Amino acid sequence: MQVPESSEDSASAAKVLVIDDSNTIRRSAEIFLKQAGHDIVLAEDGFDALAKLSDFQPDLVFCDILMPRLDGYQTCAIIKRNPQFAAVPVVMLSSKDGLFDKARGRMVGSQDYLTKPFTKDQLLKAVQMHRRGV
Repeated sequence: MQVPESSEDSASAAKVLVIDDSNTIRRSAEIFLKQAGHDIVLAEDGFDALAKLSDFQPDLVFCDILMPRLDGYQTCAIIKRNPQFAAVPVVMLSSKDGLFDKARGRMVGSQDYLTKPFTKDQLLKAVQMHRRGV
């Protein structure tokens, strides 16, 4: 009778894409999320993330704002303009905690804003609140 247990586990696991140019932030998020049983894909910047998006089909995206090449606002806007991914929640990550940054994130379609450095509890709470399909 382990079938219900495994289906329950798979129902509670989310597929999460973490986009951040900081290796420390990516690794922290990966450790916290894997410990909670989630599937993770990491991306170093917006271009890297967009290349991985179609293959991974995430339930939730965490996206840093300040990144080289393609910043978080641009990355979020591109994700939201794609009909296939428009419903995927995006949570912006930033060390800035200003009203302007939060408002700009909402303007490009993000659902929430998490200030870095975040705790394991803050990250897992954001996953529970925002992941798609729950």
